[in-house]
Amino acid sequence: MHLDLPKPQKDSLIYQDGKLYVCLATFPITKGHTVIVWKKHIPDLHLLSKKDYEYLMDKVDEVRNGLINALGVNKIYLIYMDETKHVHWHLIPRYNKKGYDIFKNNPAELKNFKIAAEIRKNLKGLK
Repeated sequence: MHLDLPKPQKDSLIYQDGKLYVCLATFPITKGHTVIVWKKHIPDLHLLSKKDYEYLMDKVDEVRNGLINALGVNKIYLIYMDETKHVHWHLIPRYNKKGYDIFKNNPAELKNFKIAAEIRKNLKGLK
């Protein structure tokens, strides 16, 4: 059984197409923490077709580059976690903490979505 993923808040949405959507995380670990969610229910990454996997990873790459440009960071952690039994990636900008220390942050619910517009402007490949 999988958990239903919440629909992204309109203001948090950065990009979407027929296969996936990109939005700010509801409880971000760091500023700009973004989630890329496969729209069709697929319980695990290995169950995507090769074509869909490559499509998803191309989008992950494009969003990562957009985050680097928008936020002025050098590193974005790419984290695949399947706790919801639904394919999605977390892209977490690294600021002053490294490695597992980033998970020591206490996420609070995101209420200001201004950064979504800045990230959208920096997504060169996604329009």
